[in-house]
Amino acid sequence: MSTNRQYVSTVTRGKRYPTIPDFLARVARTYGDRVALRLPVSHEGRLTLEETTYRELWELGGRLAAWLAARGVQPGDRVAILAKPSRGWAVAFVAVQRLGAVAMPLDAGLQVAEVRRLLREAEAVALFCSPDRYSELSPLPGDVPSLREVVALEEAVGALSLWDVLPEGADLPEHKPDPEDLAVLMYTSGTTGDSKGVMLCHRNITANIEAMLKVIQVGPEDRALTIVPWYHIYGLTASFLAPLWVGASVTYTDDYRNLIPIAQKVGVTILIGVPKLYHGLWRRLADNIQASPVKRVLFRVAPRLLGKLVKKRLLGEQFRFFISGGAPLHPEVAGALRRLGIGIMEGYGLTETAPVLTLSGPFDPPGTVGKPLPGVQIKIDRPDPEGLGEVLARGPNVMLGYYKNPRRTQEVFTEDGWFRTGDVGRLDREGRLFLVGRKKNMIMLESGKKVYPEEVEWELARIPEIAEVLVYEDTSRGQPMVAAMVYPNWDLLKQQGVENLAQARDFLWEKVKEAQQNLAPFKRLRDKDALTVVDQPFAKSTKQEIKRHLYVNKPVRR
Repeated sequence: MSTNRQYVSTVTRGKRYPTIPDFLARVARTYGDRVALRLPVSHEGRLTLEETTYRELWELGGRLAAWLAARGVQPGDRVAILAKPSRGWAVAFVAVQRLGAVAMPLDAGLQVAEVRRLLREAEAVALFCSPDRYSELSPLPGDVPSLREVVALEEAVGALSLWDVLPEGADLPEHKPDPEDLAVLMYTSGTTGDSKGVMLCHRNITANIEAMLKVIQVGPEDRALTIVPWYHIYGLTASFLAPLWVGASVTYTDDYRNLIPIAQKVGVTILIGVPKLYHGLWRRLADNIQASPVKRVLFRVAPRLLGKLVKKRLLGEQFRFFISGGAPLHPEVAGALRRLGIGIMEGYGLTETAPVLTLSGPFDPPGTVGKPLPGVQIKIDRPDPEGLGEVLARGPNVMLGYYKNPRRTQEVFTEDGWFRTGDVGRLDREGRLFLVGRKKNMIMLESGKKVYPEEVEWELARIPEIAEVLVYEDTSRGQPMVAAMVYPNWDLLKQQGVENLAQARDFLWEKVKEAQQNLAPFKRLRDKDALTVVDQPFAKSTKQEIKRHLYVNKPVRR
């Protein structure tokens, strides 16, 4: 495939990394009868676990790869997978890798028009989808010239199912991809309205897994539970492939309401999630602590004893730690959980870095995303007097480039091969990275002072009556000012007699004035005119990040 090595960042390649099928073959041999995947199934109120062993996953993937090869799919061809994680999703991914083709995971919630555009751009030859999307996606071969097959990942009436096409005893053509060959074409979530196809080779992904597992001690006895979908690079690398690398088991669920019962049934040792999960968890724990005089005393004088009791009741004594990524974790939440003796590791990275660049320890000081992974280099570009500047990265996990977009690829690399992350941060004396926000979101005031919206959002998000907050630069009054849009927590407001947007704005402005006392004066909202209350939740990406481009510089009803 001509685009496999179209753009290669400058990186030291002193080591030859395995390919994804290399490592999958190894774990199938080593851990064949162990459970690789567990998927919760609820039937008539009874929770069961659908289990797949390493050997089953490898063999089913091989059979599907043979079918794809018989249908003319070649090494280097793009094969899309559009669904939530499932047994079929995992089998399809393994099949694509065994064939030497390129997996193209797509957000399960994409609309047909967006799916069509991406399939055309990537010249995809096959699409695996969830059964509930089959009827609307099966006509796509008529609109996408390269597309030959649309297959449902589960059985469904009227659908061609993955389980219908698996041949018995078919021979898989031998193909061994090179570590530099394209393995995954991952489209960014497009929170800025600018989705890009990120080209990740086998080396990018396996190097990142190896580096992560030098920092996180995980073994065959671990049972990882993840809520992060595998069509997101964080979910694919950190919560799907990384546990399999060491023979651990992976359980996926998007059932937040039954997360604790599922965790208990699995016997979870590691929970992998996004900040929204941990923010909600701490909010409930904090309310529970405040409601009990005994727990309030324990939290003050013996927090680790209280944490031990909480961990045992909720997750079991075998539980080890949380992992957070995909968005910033509020330092207050990280600090509170660590004070309870419950470890939480926070990772930082991007789709373009496969994804992890840095990872904190489970009990690091709150606010840091940790030190660079082994083999990864981080530096701050042109730091200001406070040490803040754009974070640059270099390492074997940095992407090959953007698909069919050499101009954008060139823009994000320095002349000497450093990747521009677009994030602003600083390094402390111990080499730990602290982030303050995205470079493109920065507000430059007339005084020359810089405000990073994320800092202000962290403070305003502490207000219980605010459910969601977006801080941005407002120039409507002739000069740059800090402004915020908020979506209220109506349940709490109505308990206090607040029923409409006007009342909510008056009430919340008083709360905002109090909360922003923790901020430097230049970072504060100047007056109530800088506060907008919206009547609908914000549109979000798959990582639950607000799609800022839909709201900033657009008129919004106050």
